[in-house]
Amino acid sequence: MTIEEKIQASETRIFKAVFPNTTNHYDTLFGGTAMHMMDEVAFITATRFSRQRMVTVSSDRIDFKMPIPAGTIVELVGTVSHIGTTSMKVKVEIYVEQMYSEDREKAVTGEFSFVAIDDHKKPTAILK
Repeated sequence: MTIEEKIQASETRIFKAVFPNTTNHYDTLFGGTAMHMMDEVAFITATRFSRQRMVTVSSDRIDFKMPIPAGTIVELVGTVSHIGTTSMKVKVEIYVEQMYSEDREKAVTGEFSFVAIDDHKKPTAILK
């Protein structure tokens, strides 16, 4: 399998409903909850690509372009954006959809860095 095919095969899509228990006092998705969901999708994407133990080492810029109201559906999309020797970056986008219409907009974008680790928790090569 080529690198491009592995990247395509590891793309991860998860849908979630935005319920009141995940919102803030403005009745929109709490930023920390969004970041938690993004890191989870990024981790799954990195693991599906490498099939190794991966740990988050940083979250790069996360841009909240619009609020995500309660009562909507979100789709999180994770894609490998860079591959290094022992590390990789995963871009995650959150799209918001209205439940009862076709409206869909990109609401949040961020990037997460991961390192592959061995049994001794030391960095190890991603591509072997």
